[in-house]
This record gives sequence, structure tokens and C-alpha cells, in this order.
Amino acid sequence: MHGPSPVCEPHRMRVYLVDGTYELFRHFFPLPSHINAAGEEVSAARGTVGSILQLLESGATHVGVATDQVIESYRNDLWPGYKDGSGIDPALYSQFPILEAAVEAIGVTLWPMVEVEADDAMASAAAIAAADARVEQVLICTPDKDLAQCVVDDRVVQVDRRRDVTIGVAGVREKYGVDPASIPDWLALTGDSADGFPGLKGWGAKSAAAVLAHYKHLEDIPANGLRWDIDVRSAVKLATTLQQEMEHALLFKHLATLRLDAPVGAVDDWEWRGPSPDLDALCTRLEAPRLAERVNKLAAARGIS
Repeated sequence: MHGPSPVCEPHRMRVYLVDGTYELFRHFFPLPSHINAAGEEVSAARGTVGSILQLLESGATHVGVATDQVIESYRNDLWPGYKDGSGIDPALYSQFPILEAAVEAIGVTLWPMVEVEADDAMASAAAIAAADARVEQVLICTPDKDLAQCVVDDRVVQVDRRRDVTIGVAGVREKYGVDPASIPDWLALTGDSADGFPGLKGWGAKSAAAVLAHYKHLEDIPANGLRWDIDVRSAVKLATTLQQEMEHALLFKHLATLRLDAPVGAVDDWEWRGPSPDLDALCTRLEAPRLAERVNKLAAARGIS
């Protein structure tokens, strides 16, 4: 006996959340320089917007792109060593506004973050999308460790597009040794060089994973290593370090915990409805006429005038 006809089922969709900052970095280093007629370096912006367009060409209907518009965020006030824009190549840094203009020109939703970070925007959007019954799957397109905390079963997954790898909860456990909810705690102990905080001395990826796989969170780890229910090398020393540095550990956990209140709108806001009137001018700036052709062809194929 056959089940209900598929046409009777509610519309299902996939939501793609793209780390524009990561994509810009990813395309900057391998691509040859391209200076436009105005003297602007545009190679990474061209590569990134082309990559975003590939998502639409492959069938994506709902896409949001987050950028760290000013690189710094409120976290810089909490930890002086937190990442900032000081070490970024000026030729890369100058392409942030170009990329943001390009994303908007092709008609894709842009979240240019100022007070919070691109990661916070993606985490916020992932939570909103996961709560929408119409959404079949949320794909967070970045390999950033922080975003592993947002993974939910195989419904909210993390995608490394460069390596063509997708991980759900099982993948997070395999990669880090802990559940997604323990990722901020794991980063607090091991540190995150990309974000500029060091973790705690003596705590490595394996010891942190072993302890947090059992206790889940920093606050639940017994202060005395002799009372741990698990066999971990140097338990007493690790426990002592954690107690001595608990203030720093909790701060690092706070830095690694993504916000869920970034202003990203609702799922319906992220549906691609075709390019903006600025498309031709932007493609001229990028010196990428083929890009305009691709966008217009896709819009026509989807019946968008």
C-alpha cells in the first residue's frame, strides 16, 4: 500500500549559510591578482561571489552570506588578544566592501556584522531555520571550529566546501571527541589560535575531549582530579590548573559561545528572488561580464523577471 502522495507534503527546503569572511580569505591566496580599471584588487571578491553563485546554480533557493564588516566585535573588549584586522593584507581587507556590494548585487541576502561576528550571524540564522518546520536541512558553509556547536543531528550540518566534507553530530564527535554543545568548553581548554585566545596550559585536544565527553561542561568538572570518574593522565594537575585558571576558562568559553540574537531576519527573507538593479554596474567593477550572464540566465530559468 502506497503512502501519501509527495505532492501533498509541505514544501521542504534547504537553507545555506555562507561564511563570507572565510570565503574571501579562501579565494585570496590561491587566485592571481586582478586589478580593475579603477585600481582596485578584486580577485578574491570575484572568486567568492562566483562560488556563492554556484550554490544557486546547484539548486539552492535560500542563501545567506555573513561577513565580519569591521573584523573586530564586542569580544575584543573582553580579551585584548582577540583577533582584529591588524594582520590582514590590505589587498584582502579592501575587498570586504566590494564583496558585500557584489553579494547584494546578485540578490543574495547579506549579513554584514559590526557589533557581533559573521559566526554569530550564521549561528542565529541556523537556530531560526532549524525552528522552521518547512526547512529540511540547514547547511553551515564554513570549516570554522566555532560553528560545530550549532550542529544538530543531521538536520543542521557543517560543510567544508573546499574539501567537499559535510559533518553532522557523529562527525563532530569524531573530529573533536565531544558533542556540539561542549565545543565552547573544548575551545576554552584547548584555545583557538584563529580567534586569539590561548586555552589553559597542559590541556590538549585529547585530554579536553576525554574529560568533556564525560562531564560535558567546565562547570561540571570536579575540582579535585582524584574524584574524576574517568582515567585521564595527569588528572590532578589538569584539575588544579582548571581551578586556578577558572576565571580565564569561563571567559574563553564565553568568547567561543556564539550569539543567537544577531539581526538576520526570517527564513523567507533569505529566498533568492533574482539580482538587484546594481548587477551590471557591479560586474563592470569586478570586470566579470560572465558573472552577469550567469545570474541573468539563472533568473530566467527560475522564471524571475
